[in-house]
Amino acid sequence: MLKYHTFHHHAPIHLEDGEFLPELELGYTTYGELNEDKSNVVWVCHAFTGNANPSDWWAGLIGENRVFNPKEHFVICVNVPGSHYGSTNPLSVNPETGVPFFFSFPMLTIRDVIQCFELLRVDLGIEKIDTLMGGSLGGQQAIEWAVSKPDLFDNVILFSTNAIHSPWGIAFNESQRMAIASDPTWQEPHEDAGKEGMKVARSIALLSYRNYETYNRTQSRDEGQINFFRASTYQSYQGEKIKKRFNAYSYWVLSRMFDSHDVSRHRGSMAEALSKLTAKTLVIGISSDMLFPISEQERLGDLIPNATFAKIDSTYGHDGFLIEFEEMTNVIKAWQS
Repeated sequence: MLKYHTFHHHAPIHLEDGEFLPELELGYTTYGELNEDKSNVVWVCHAFTGNANPSDWWAGLIGENRVFNPKEHFVICVNVPGSHYGSTNPLSVNPETGVPFFFSFPMLTIRDVIQCFELLRVDLGIEKIDTLMGGSLGGQQAIEWAVSKPDLFDNVILFSTNAIHSPWGIAFNESQRMAIASDPTWQEPHEDAGKEGMKVARSIALLSYRNYETYNRTQSRDEGQINFFRASTYQSYQGEKIKKRFNAYSYWVLSRMFDSHDVSRHRGSMAEALSKLTAKTLVIGISSDMLFPISEQERLGDLIPNATFAKIDSTYGHDGFLIEFEEMTNVIKAWQS
């Protein structure tokens, strides 16, 4: 049975850029039960606007009769700090002021996230994690954690991610933040600030998550059509969806978190940093991913010791790691055998 939990840390969290969070709350889910020696932990790191319930968005990989079955594994997934699905975020009340953080919420890096995860892990008494897995932003978290705590993990699975966020990815994120900032309400400290701008931001993001071929197939235009195109309504629909379920402050904070990612920071070269990762590692890339090009996963496969690289041919672009469950399952089972 899936269970929801909240972890509280009533002390300041000192952050990488010199700021701090006065205290921390983490919302997380567990699926399955810990075995006696706590050796069956599967820790899942979620992507950008995902939540802490991986059976929602990775149902093809996690669940009964799936490759990660809660009857065998203890699956845990934490809502990343900065996101509003249960963890401390810009809409949380700052205990020092008694009002929500809003614009005063500090910058969080991937390393700050791992510091928070470590507090929870220690509190739960977990001394070994059988499998750590994540895609995109979640994959960045997984890489950073596996490099900083190499003896903690037996297996690591990385989907559609990288060792350092590229200038190309940063440019997409900055364009999305520009869209939010162009919303006149963004200057107003309330929970709905910037939501119209966030709709545009999501529309920009979708172009990087999919690609030319995906839109040709799924949003094709009719012969002779001059207006009311599927691609137009699709962009508007996706913008409305994010507006209803997310807030622009979290969107801003998490996009900057993406940009911060550099596993080699203060660790020498990229090769030196990744050489610290000792777990058996599987790196999966999607052939048509334009946001995290497959060359980034190939590089991870080359530089991580004991790593296996696998390419999945898909026209779904970056979103392929959330869609191509059958292929990913086959790859994971072959790697596990």
